[in-house]
Amino acid sequence: MSLATKYDPTEIEDKWYKYWMDHKFFASKPDKNKEPYTIVIPPPNVTGQLHMGHMLNNTIQDVLIRRARMQGKEACWVPGTDHASIATEAKVVNLLKEKGIKKSDISREEFMKHAWEWKEKYGGIILQQLKKLGASCDWDRERFTMEEDLSAAVIEVFVDLYKKGYIYRGIRMVNWDPEGKTALADDEVIFKEVNSKLYHIKYQIEGTQDYLVIATTRPETIMADAAICINPNDARFKHLKGKRAIIPLINKSIPIVEDEYVDMEFGTGCLKVTPAHDINDYEIGLRHQLPVIDIINDNGTLNEKAQILIGEDRFIARKKIAKLLKAEDLLEKEEDYTSNVGHSERTNAVIEPKLSMQWFVKMEELVKPAYENVMNDNIQLIPSKFKNTYKHWMENVRDWCISRQLWWGQQIPAYHLPNGEFVVAKTDEEALALAKEKMGDNSLTLQDLKQDEDVLDTWFSSWLWPMSVFDGFKNPENEDFKYYYPTNDLVTGPDILFFWVARMAIAGYEYTGKKPFNNVYLTGIVRDTQGRKMSKQLGNSPDPLDLIKNHGADGVRAGLLLSSAAGNDLLFDVKLCEQGWNFGNKIWNAFRLVKGWEIVDTDTPVASQKAQEWFKARFEQTIIEIEDHFSKFRISDALMTTYKLIWDDFCALYLELVKPAYGAPIDRKSYEATIGFFEDILKILHPFMPFLTEELWHQIKERKTEDSLIISSWPESQPFDENIVKEAQVAFEVITQIRNIRASKGISPKEALKLYVKTDNQAVYEKYISFIHKLANLESLEFTDNKIDNALSFLIKSDECFIPMVGNIDIEKEKAELQKELDYTKGFLNSVTKKLSNERFVSNAPDQVVAMEKQKQADAEAKIKTLEESLASLG
Repeated sequence: MSLATKYDPTEIEDKWYKYWMDHKFFASKPDKNKEPYTIVIPPPNVTGQLHMGHMLNNTIQDVLIRRARMQGKEACWVPGTDHASIATEAKVVNLLKEKGIKKSDISREEFMKHAWEWKEKYGGIILQQLKKLGASCDWDRERFTMEEDLSAAVIEVFVDLYKKGYIYRGIRMVNWDPEGKTALADDEVIFKEVNSKLYHIKYQIEGTQDYLVIATTRPETIMADAAICINPNDARFKHLKGKRAIIPLINKSIPIVEDEYVDMEFGTGCLKVTPAHDINDYEIGLRHQLPVIDIINDNGTLNEKAQILIGEDRFIARKKIAKLLKAEDLLEKEEDYTSNVGHSERTNAVIEPKLSMQWFVKMEELVKPAYENVMNDNIQLIPSKFKNTYKHWMENVRDWCISRQLWWGQQIPAYHLPNGEFVVAKTDEEALALAKEKMGDNSLTLQDLKQDEDVLDTWFSSWLWPMSVFDGFKNPENEDFKYYYPTNDLVTGPDILFFWVARMAIAGYEYTGKKPFNNVYLTGIVRDTQGRKMSKQLGNSPDPLDLIKNHGADGVRAGLLLSSAAGNDLLFDVKLCEQGWNFGNKIWNAFRLVKGWEIVDTDTPVASQKAQEWFKARFEQTIIEIEDHFSKFRISDALMTTYKLIWDDFCALYLELVKPAYGAPIDRKSYEATIGFFEDILKILHPFMPFLTEELWHQIKERKTEDSLIISSWPESQPFDENIVKEAQVAFEVITQIRNIRASKGISPKEALKLYVKTDNQAVYEKYISFIHKLANLESLEFTDNKIDNALSFLIKSDECFIPMVGNIDIEKEKAELQKELDYTKGFLNSVTKKLSNERFVSNAPDQVVAMEKQKQADAEAKIKTLEESLASLG
């Protein structure tokens, strides 16, 4: 079967994905004879569409799972989606709005019906898109955080934590999202630098004509002021102690109190205290028993307690109040001001601090095992620099606000009683029994109980993900849970290190006494070439499906991975995907070359024999390097090592060494060895570029289903002679230098050259003379004890090589180039000598490092001597 001249991914990707799916290669079940290898997918939001971050994250997971599968492990990658309360509810509300339906006009049951219909229609899009990428998830295990069993686990955990005293209900200052109309946890608030105004407002001192000026960025809250606060150590305001001030516009008298919280250097040195709308003001209010006046509605408009501008949006009210203050000469000035303002992670609305009755989890005790086991590396964060971030969060953890004022989600299993109390239970029946007992009233019915309206924070379900996907709550003794849990590796972004990773660790230790995963690989953020985070708003994020269409899934995967070291941000450029496609095309054409050779039963040429011996050793060396990279989660380095082996060593060197003359046949032994090497490199490349490799694997020869590449054996390193690689490298460096001379001097590759070598290692050159003759096109290679006059020269470490001048060579230009190289080498020697003269370096550096520097010094000295002699020979 003839192959197309160019690699066309569109012809093979759908074919092989269907083949893998049809033959259940992604499916996994417990096997006591195999080591489990488990990854749970970070469940993307059910509202989600594939973006570049998903592409990077899931490519890395697929690389790990495909390699584990080839290593003979029972590889299980569990896919699924997160119900994403806030985002999904917003989608459904907008959908209803388009139909002329308000959420407030329908019942909870009707709304949930619409929400489930939306989920069934649109909720699986992102997982289907992941299939285009080649994600080899066990799709039979797909889970959803609001399916029956997973929701039951959430309710069970809520009830359990409540009984243990970890969950409580109370009025607290929370982060309120006026657009989503729900409370948010602290870590769901994104702080952004915002350009705003600092308004300097005059407050009249009661009973006088004097004014106190207070600076605020939020004049719309002055109607909720409960006091003016001064620092007791501030001499400027001592005369105001015990006095009162008048709130502008509403002429309300409030006390002037003293508190050391006030920063004497900020603004005017005194503070308006608005307990209902600022967490720090709330704390001051508690200390001074100040009233709490909430003037902002749930939707961000002013309510009746504001007395003025009732119903106006808070930001419109801000501008109008500034105008009113100015009209009454109560605004001394306004100035530009930059501040960090909290925004809702989901809706991007500006957060409103708000006192609200919410449900909370006490975190101080719960976090301890999760904290300790990351600090002692029982759970390893990769890269380890994120341990500091984790440590800071866990040591400063706050109670977790877990209630959300939404309908889409797991409804809180708390039931309010007629007397104002409540009970917490898994079911209505259990709640009724508890209510009867609590109230001492057996006549109570379910109609007398009212379940809490709120739902639980989405993270309250996803923190159970590694356990709940294997039904670890429904049936903790089930075979899957006992076999697959704890999972092996988690791949996610550092932005949800506390949101999700830390909480999974907390839940894991609380409910199993075990860690939920061994390693957490934290990817970087995909940014554009200007360093900006990719986003729809900026319009700088390419459509991943378009990238796959244009460059193939393998090209996109390779392009992303070649520049994505763990924890480091990736500056994405479409050229990376082009590079990935070019790599695939290189392999495709290499295979076309090999399959096009005619095979005969003849003796194997010396160059080919040596090439086979060398490439076998080089391959074994590369396997060790790749394994080392994988053990340290250097996935990018593992691909780059594979890339270099294939492009540089296999295609550019090995194939050229065994390739027969144009039109001539190849000997059978060389051909079979080459095919064997091709199979080896397809194996190590498969996790990175699965489609191309599976296609070529089956193009090599017809294979049975059970012989497919996806389930073939990962190569294990075999003993090899390192000297073969080192010695052959000398020949390759000679070849490279000769090719460079040809290119720089305009000497045709067809023109055979003479080479003289002055060396103490003659045996190495003789061993690989066939390589040099074939790839450098030599007329002859001779050894000499003397310098060759009127020749071009180059160094291979301490060996000096000469090519007698061919044609008209510019002597002065040669001398200039030699002088330039000599100056550079002297500078290099100087830097190495300085390092070796530094006693601290020599005494603290490992012996191997010091020895390496000394070798650099010796090599540089030898090179300088040779360059000086070469210059002298040119006159």
